[in-house]
Amino acid sequence: MSEYTKYEKARIIGARALQISMGAPFFLKIDKKLLEELKYNPVEISKLEYEKEVLPITIKRPLPRKVKDEE
Repeated sequence: MSEYTKYEKARIIGARALQISMGAPFFLKIDKKLLEELKYNPVEISKLEYEKEVLPITIKRPLPRKVKDEE
């Protein structure tokens, strides 16, 4: 996955955890045993999805402005 700042990573995981907690389907096939290990925690599930690089969430960064040369 491309380099994200810790703030961007937190935002991605948090947004996905909110989706999962609202009933969104998982992007990974997770068996019942793994769900019990993760204690059905949406944050832990979204971290797993982030690590497996299956999240279709991207970060859009603004490009730096060009400064006119002052003569």
